[in-house]
Amino acid sequence: MAGIGVKLNRIFSKNTITSSLVGFGYSTVVTIAPMLLVIGTIILMQYFLGFSKEGYAARELFAATVLYIFIFSLLVVSPFLAVLSKYMSDIIYEERFEDILPCYYVGLILTMTVGFLMGVPFCLWEYFVGEVGLHYVFAGYGGFVSLIFIFYTMLYLLICKDYKKISLFFFIGMLFAFILSLILVKIFHVSVSFAMLVSLDAGFALIVALELSLTKSYFRQNSGRYKRVFHYFRIYWQLIVTNFLYILGLYIHNFVFWTTDMRMIIVRSFVMMQPYDMATCLAMFTNISASVIFIARVEMHFHARYKDYSEMVIGGRGMDIENAKNRMFRQIGEELHNLVRIQFIVSVVVFFCAIIILPQIGMGGMVMRIYPCLAAGYFILFIMYNAVIFLYYFNDLNGAMCVTAGFCLFTLLGAILSTHLPDAWYGLGVVIGSFVGWCIAYARLRWLERNIDVHIFCNGHILKHGFGKRPSQKVFDRYHEEQDVDDDMVSTDERAAGHEKAASV
Repeated sequence: MAGIGVKLNRIFSKNTITSSLVGFGYSTVVTIAPMLLVIGTIILMQYFLGFSKEGYAARELFAATVLYIFIFSLLVVSPFLAVLSKYMSDIIYEERFEDILPCYYVGLILTMTVGFLMGVPFCLWEYFVGEVGLHYVFAGYGGFVSLIFIFYTMLYLLICKDYKKISLFFFIGMLFAFILSLILVKIFHVSVSFAMLVSLDAGFALIVALELSLTKSYFRQNSGRYKRVFHYFRIYWQLIVTNFLYILGLYIHNFVFWTTDMRMIIVRSFVMMQPYDMATCLAMFTNISASVIFIARVEMHFHARYKDYSEMVIGGRGMDIENAKNRMFRQIGEELHNLVRIQFIVSVVVFFCAIIILPQIGMGGMVMRIYPCLAAGYFILFIMYNAVIFLYYFNDLNGAMCVTAGFCLFTLLGAILSTHLPDAWYGLGVVIGSFVGWCIAYARLRWLERNIDVHIFCNGHILKHGFGKRPSQKVFDRYHEEQDVDDDMVSTDERAAGHEKAASV
């Protein structure tokens, strides 16, 4: 997200309350605005279309469909994004822009293939076993495919630093979806739940068209070099595992509670636990500002320190490298400390507002009993992932993979444990998993601080790596060496005698 640093520095340099609010708003627009627009559009549709008057089964089917297409589209895209982002960064640095379209097509084929293998069997089950109408099944699958396309194409626009255009595209798409839903219900008298789902599909399709057209306008040439993209998947396989485990860890505790007796099964296809899922959503929004704060502070402070250290490594003196390293790691500590301090204040304010306001609008009971523990867990979770971003800066892929593996594993085990506890402790799995992941990330950052010189300067190889039969470990044999010398001396004497004989003749 290096493209917004200059803008944020210009805004925050005024050091006023207004500039701070403007900077926070700008950071929000370029980070989480698309998600807020989608949620806001669904809420407006429900209010103006009279969604609450729909039958209970129709309402729950719509909610389950939207929940599933968002969760599983993220799971489909997540394994590929990190590797493709690395490939994109490298080819842009090498100024080989004609290789971007091959990367785009390879990644798109892979994500769509995985989405097809995951989505089609579920849709067949929903149609034949759940007996859901074919039109509704097709609309749900269309939303699933569109979201895969959107999340995937957003990567290339983020590389081009078009953050505001992404938010603009979502605004246009969701505005179109809202207007279309009003037309379908008020004029054509389509059922509210189906009209909302179709309208969201149309809005997503419009966003896909806008993103694709902008991407094609940036990258026009195609080199046809597709094999190198697959080569990156083999080299940076840790990125695939890391990103997938992080996204899986975000939802694996929900999957555990979907297997309990408290779950709700809709049309024998969708499985949910509404109180826990709603509490998870609230906890995530309570701490989502951590991403905004992190981006703003890293762009304004740490990125400059990291750049100074990189320049010293390339051509600086040993003393300058050491000083730049110390300043950089001090900045990492300050950023993490400030992030925890600021996010704690924000989370506490949002938490108290939630427990006061939400029960008055009908959201109480088990949801509010589960919410506090989950809010604490997501607070640690976002801090942990920000530490993983620092590991990415130093290309510590093994460390990042260990962090997300520990997070996902202990979240799973903690969630299984918490199913046997009172409902106030249902979020304990997220707390345990996030805390374990944070401890691993912190320990890895301290290890990097102690061993950064070895990590930076001793990470190359003298000999080129290859595949094949390993040569013998013997490099010298004294007996054979002495025998070869004796043979050479004998051969020399024989040649000398031959020359003397020829001269006498």
